[in-house]
This record gives sequence, structure tokens and C-alpha cells, in this order.
Amino acid sequence: MADKSFVLDTSALMAFIEKEEGAERVREILLKKSTIIHWLSIMETVYISQRELGEEEALTRYALLKKLNAKIIWDADEALLLNAARIKSTHSLSLADSVIAAITAQYKAILIHKDPEYEPLQDVLEMEILPYRK
Repeated sequence: MADKSFVLDTSALMAFIEKEEGAERVREILLKKSTIIHWLSIMETVYISQRELGEEEALTRYALLKKLNAKIIWDADEALLLNAARIKSTHSLSLADSVIAAITAQYKAILIHKDPEYEPLQDVLEMEILPYRK
């Protein structure tokens, strides 16, 4: 059986970029595993970076994300849309997190994150939780 893919949530990307606890695990996944990033996670990383550090740093981080050894999902199909809507309607998740969860399910992947918002999905999605911020 082939190794499962990993989906990196925004919180995992930020941990990696900002060298937070869990950054080494994200690096290991990027180097050794099939990795998926949805464009919404890239967008969140860019706008958070722009808000906190300015446009130049945000664009630098965007360029870094595009160079990672990861498949970037730039589009959505009907199945993804309907699954994300179902997840959003039944769980208290943001729109972006609902889409990230749906991508994880669609690819039968493992979600990597450090976002407590995903905890209610532990029974329906395979996930690896990085250490939460203290």
C-alpha cells in the first residue's frame, strides 16, 4: 500500500515558516512524504503575514510556499464543494478549515495542524496534531 498523503493546514505552514514547535515535523513531511496544500491555506498564510509583517514579507513567504515540494490545489470540483458545505453545516469551523477538511477527506490524507477547531473531526479524519501554542 502506498504511503498516505499529508495535507498541511495554515497553522502547520505558519509553524514551519516561523520555526514554532512542530516545524521540524512539517519539514520532515515536506522532504519525505507526498504533501498537499490548498490555496486557501496559502492565502491565509499570506494575509496573516501581510497584516503582521508587511507586504514584502508576505510576498516572500508566498514565493517560499510555491517552491515547496507539495501539490497545490488551486481549484474545486462539485464533490469538494458539497463535502465542504456538509462539514461546515455540521461543525463549528471556518470556511477555510471546512475546505481543508474536505480536501483531506477527498485525498484520504492525513491532516497536519495545530488548530483546536479541528478537534471535533478526529473521528472522521485522520490527523496529526502539532503542539498547540502555549
